[in-house]
Amino acid sequence: MIGAKRGSRPAGLRMPAIGLESEFTLVLDGRPVKPEDVFDDPRAFIRVPLVHRTGTSYQLPTGGVIYFDTGVIEIATPLIELERGCVARAGRSLWESICLVRSELDGWESRTGHSARLTGFSTHYNVSIDAESRVDSRSLDALGRLLTYIVAPPVMVLALNRQSTGVGVRPRGDRIEVTADFTPSSTLMVAAGSLITGIVREVASWRSFAPAELSRRGLPIIRGFQPMRHTSRRGWLARVDCYPANPITSDVDAKIWRVGRDSADRASLRDIALRIFSTFRRSIAHVADPLSLRLIHAVLTGRARSLLDLADRPREYDDVGRLCGWQPFYPGALLARSRFEQVVVQVLSRQKLHVDGFDYTPAGMQGWSRVVFNRDDDGRRLTVPLEDLLPYLPRWGAR
Repeated sequence: MIGAKRGSRPAGLRMPAIGLESEFTLVLDGRPVKPEDVFDDPRAFIRVPLVHRTGTSYQLPTGGVIYFDTGVIEIATPLIELERGCVARAGRSLWESICLVRSELDGWESRTGHSARLTGFSTHYNVSIDAESRVDSRSLDALGRLLTYIVAPPVMVLALNRQSTGVGVRPRGDRIEVTADFTPSSTLMVAAGSLITGIVREVASWRSFAPAELSRRGLPIIRGFQPMRHTSRRGWLARVDCYPANPITSDVDAKIWRVGRDSADRASLRDIALRIFSTFRRSIAHVADPLSLRLIHAVLTGRARSLLDLADRPREYDDVGRLCGWQPFYPGALLARSRFEQVVVQVLSRQKLHVDGFDYTPAGMQGWSRVVFNRDDDGRRLTVPLEDLLPYLPRWGAR
């Protein structure tokens, strides 16, 4: 079947893809608690069928994943193949899962008499990089450090709030993960993810990841900024104390940042973010839907509000799924399930796949990019990369 062999370990995902993850603090009866101290695993409050992955990790009927991770509830999308509008699809997928989890918590509240809130903590934007960019760990680390200079200013303006502490960039082998605060506006989340995806994909294709590339390409870099090593994980941080002044609490439109050799050459954080966006606009447009492309430009020119324009963090962060949800401003066709999502949904529904006279029953996912099947006639177990299953989608489940 599709070139898979029993016991073989398929290569990593070959098609470029993205994925989103968000972390939430659980507030029980007004107090932050660790979800693992309240629930053994997500089945304790989620009544809809779940497919076990590993540990406290379970696949939701939406195709997303929920698990407990060091004191937070984490919800992640399946892989979404890279194409124009892919981040909007990933955003829809993430918020579908968030709303499902919120609905299940509502039911648990009714059964137990407790109150439970999801407080937005962080969002991770994962972007795959092509094999030729994964030369070795040293070059990936250099790529991560270089990206920290580039993505931090626009991500701050698009996705951070007055209580945020910075932006992280983590090389993860076959992908780059950019970490920022959770964003209660789904449109801003999709806009930030579109910008990140376009920038990461282009910078990963550069021949050199040396810091000199920044000035050679005319990118505005804040004088005095130096990224720091991640405090708890491998990677880099653009934390507020890495800057000459705090960019989060400063006026986003104040021209206080030196960006050139001339001390008179000063710009605002919004100016810097706009210049970076303009440099990468073409690559961002390859993945961004039209609404997100317009929203990025509007926020970075000041025609639409940034969360940094507000006096404090909005209250929507404190009750995700009730005070904020998916904003349905996108065309329906754009939000249709990606082909990778369709494969995952077929797997979760245990739909048999009939190939070459054999019936194969999905047994589950192996990681994010492989599907495990059992062949019905002899129990043979096969592991198949997601992309190898795409040609079979039109007839999956049919005999």
